[in-house]
Amino acid sequence: MIRLLRRLVEDPPPALAFELSEAGIAAARPGRPPRIGFEPLEPGVLSVSPLHDNVQQAERLAAHVRALAGEREGRKRRDAVLILPDASVRVLVLDFDAFPSSPAEQLSLVRFRIRKGLPFDLDSAALSYAPQPGDGRRVDVVAAVAPLEIVARYEAPLRACGLAPGLVTTSTLAALELVRESGVAVLLKLSGRFMTISVLERGALKLLRAIELAEISPGEILAPLYPTMAYAEDQLGARPDKLLLGGFGSATADLRRLMELELGAPVEPLVSRYGEVEDYNAGLLGWLESLEAGGTQ
Repeated sequence: MIRLLRRLVEDPPPALAFELSEAGIAAARPGRPPRIGFEPLEPGVLSVSPLHDNVQQAERLAAHVRALAGEREGRKRRDAVLILPDASVRVLVLDFDAFPSSPAEQLSLVRFRIRKGLPFDLDSAALSYAPQPGDGRRVDVVAAVAPLEIVARYEAPLRACGLAPGLVTTSTLAALELVRESGVAVLLKLSGRFMTISVLERGALKLLRAIELAEISPGEILAPLYPTMAYAEDQLGARPDKLLLGGFGSATADLRRLMELELGAPVEPLVSRYGEVEDYNAGLLGWLESLEAGGTQ
């Protein structure tokens, strides 16, 4: 999925990139260095979920997008990147003994695997998938699916500014570009009340879970990590070499000490060369890193 994101970015890169969350909108204009901005959102403008309309106050959201995008230049549409909140999209890792080469057969097989487990109608959803490089025995496919109406409502304020969302992805999928570990790694990322846990092996995504926390407390954060560590040992045959924390702010240092004590693995903050990883910009910073790695800046 990381490589897929890179392939979709052509030279020159899109004019703007936006990451949306309930906290606000982070935006970047590629360059050396990139220009990065943030517009906080008032409570209630967005309500993130895969089950209902996320945009609760469309006019307020559009006003903040306009403030970051600037004036529309002529009639020509500019390409943009749209990074959605993790909890608005279902992301699954599907494993197959064999995966067909025909795109039509691939799509049919992916749709068959995910249809029964979705809380919304697949026939009215946007679906994207990407096979990951493997060991030649099994094929892991990353699939992302969300109701079309939810995606369209997120895209609307960009289109009103003359921006065409050429790439739509999720915060965690974009943030994976910040993970540089070559072995087994766990990324723990917080955005508002939602936490995502990703397990990677040699850069390939093996598991991704999005969890709504009842409260932001050490106990709530640690609870889903125990089965995650067990999954890594049982399915991948190794304990994670490192845990990475993103979006936890001032709580990072205390969580790091607690996790190292409880889980027995090294814990480090997620870092980017373009700024501190906050709970509203991890995907945006990851996308900027993908441009640098792909040589498109």
